[in-house]
Amino acid sequence: MKIYTVGGAVRDEMLGLPVQDRDYVVVGATPDEMITMGYRPVGRDFPVFLHPQTHEEYALARTERKTAPGYHGFTFHAAPEVTLEEDLQRRDLTINAMARDEAGRLVDPHDGAEDISRGVLRHVSPAFMEDPVRILRVARFAARFGFSVAPETQVLMMQMVRAGEADALVAERVWQELVKGLLEKTPSTMFAVLRECGALARVLPQLDALYAEGRAEEALHALDTAAEQGASLDVRFAALARVLEPEAVDAFCAKIKAPAGCRDLAVLAARHGNALADAASLDAEELLGLLEAADAWRRPERFTALVQAALAGEADVEPARQRLRRAHEATLAVDAGAVARNHAAPAEIKTAVSQARLTALKNT
Repeated sequence: MKIYTVGGAVRDEMLGLPVQDRDYVVVGATPDEMITMGYRPVGRDFPVFLHPQTHEEYALARTERKTAPGYHGFTFHAAPEVTLEEDLQRRDLTINAMARDEAGRLVDPHDGAEDISRGVLRHVSPAFMEDPVRILRVARFAARFGFSVAPETQVLMMQMVRAGEADALVAERVWQELVKGLLEKTPSTMFAVLRECGALARVLPQLDALYAEGRAEEALHALDTAAEQGASLDVRFAALARVLEPEAVDAFCAKIKAPAGCRDLAVLAARHGNALADAASLDAEELLGLLEAADAWRRPERFTALVQAALAGEADVEPARQRLRRAHEATLAVDAGAVARNHAAPAEIKTAVSQARLTALKNT
């Protein structure tokens, strides 16, 4: 039995990046032998085991064969006779198809190290075309590492889109990969790669439409600015989606099943982004209406996130940012409970609280 470190851990070490998780491939062992040594089985589709002390994942070397469209249609074969090279052959990209043995020696049958040095994302074999998730992964890796896509891999991705493979991607998997891409340093690269191969129109048609409308550059600049600021996922998502019409944001979020928090912030940014960016020129009544529409007093943290999303990528935003901060702080300081105690009817209470907040705004 031989154990190898494989995939992302080998790649990231070569890139000088911190290794988050280590995956291992075991060659020459059976499931029963792994269990006898204390490993705990966890894999449903193929034999994967957790180390008895470290709880890291150890997978038996395996091959795979596509049996149906999409990314669920695979059968796997794991047996002691499967070699490391056969296991690496099934992987997506050369930079992910490297391994190190227990002595630290590199096993690199597909020249992944050379592609790392060249900054290229290149597929391992034509079997790349069998899994449409790989289109999303290539785009995400381009955003993470700043690598270019090899021309021959670009051709395969375009062929996959034309063959309808991208249409087999379910919303949950698209969202999973989209989240990872949005959280990269330059997330706009992910969308550029998807656009280039035609996949963006299939999986994210609302964003693809922005290119024809001439608004894609604005959306992607806002997204990258939010990323540069270290913004949270929901802020980055809202910065990207804010140039859409609110109805298009709803459709976009429904297609990819975005969580409610991301959806709600994106809709608010689409509805009120322009007003927030122009806050420095708004009078007190207009500011009050904007704060009310954004539910700024009941959801102060979300309002702060909304301002960040709305102003990301905009020019000369500091006056607007400061005006909104002062307005928010001034109206939050109004004791609505104390005002309410002086009035009996609900309508009177609402009017009085609104008037108190307006007075506070006029005094800032």
